[in-house]
Amino acid sequence: MSDNKHPCLGFGLGLRSPHYNTILTEQPAIDWFEILSENYMVPGGRPLYYLDQICERYPVVMHGVSMSIGSTDPLDWAYLKKLKTLADRTSAMWLSDHLCWTGIQGKNLHDLLPLPYTEEALQHVVSRVKQVQDYLGQPILLENPTSYIEFSVSSLSEWDFLREVALASGCLLLLDVNNVYVNSVNHGFDPVDYLNALPRDRIQQIHLAGHQRSTSMIIDTHDQPVVDAVWSLYDYALQRFGPVSTMIERDDHIPPLDELIIELDQARQIAERVLRENAA
Repeated sequence: MSDNKHPCLGFGLGLRSPHYNTILTEQPAIDWFEILSENYMVPGGRPLYYLDQICERYPVVMHGVSMSIGSTDPLDWAYLKKLKTLADRTSAMWLSDHLCWTGIQGKNLHDLLPLPYTEEALQHVVSRVKQVQDYLGQPILLENPTSYIEFSVSSLSEWDFLREVALASGCLLLLDVNNVYVNSVNHGFDPVDYLNALPRDRIQQIHLAGHQRSTSMIIDTHDQPVVDAVWSLYDYALQRFGPVSTMIERDDHIPPLDELIIELDQARQIAERVLRENAA
């Protein structure tokens, strides 16, 4: 399945509306952008106006939050049709979503809800991923989620479940390094064990993001800079997986684009150092 992987795109950012004009007027040195699919799945409007222009200048990948791959509801074929139309419009390099469920009985709860890691759930998710990939005509990427509870019925670890989904379905993985760190603190495991369990040839993209600590756990908020512990884990991920398309996610308290580019340059510097050390 490694033949389905795309070459590394370099270092990108999540496309956010406060930065539209800056991107078009200054054309900053950003290698690619990730768009939130649902923001552009309606006909017309200013978001699509800007997106069309940005797609003329930069490679784009798509990241969704509503596929609900783990739900027991039937797959939403109307949603998937809109997703495919947007992928064609943007010439997206790839499409991703989350290993989670987002609703039941036709209601979208607008949250990324965790799955029990059981053999039954594994077979269910694998079947749905295969159907989605057959319809879209390409492998999708699944992102490892954050979670704040664990199911007592789980018989597999999160990393074993994620690995087996990828191997059995042929999908690729969007490795969110921050999410691995958050879950390692919330659930008490070694994040290095998590990364070591993942297949090297399935990691297509990496997310880096910030979070906030509460008194009892870490909350995945995407509203802060990346912390040192996540940078260290990113360093290890690159040592294990090699060059991977990497981006910074910021969804709230969004700073000026220049500040995010400085943070993105930190990822670039880590990657360049790891590459030099591996070549030595």
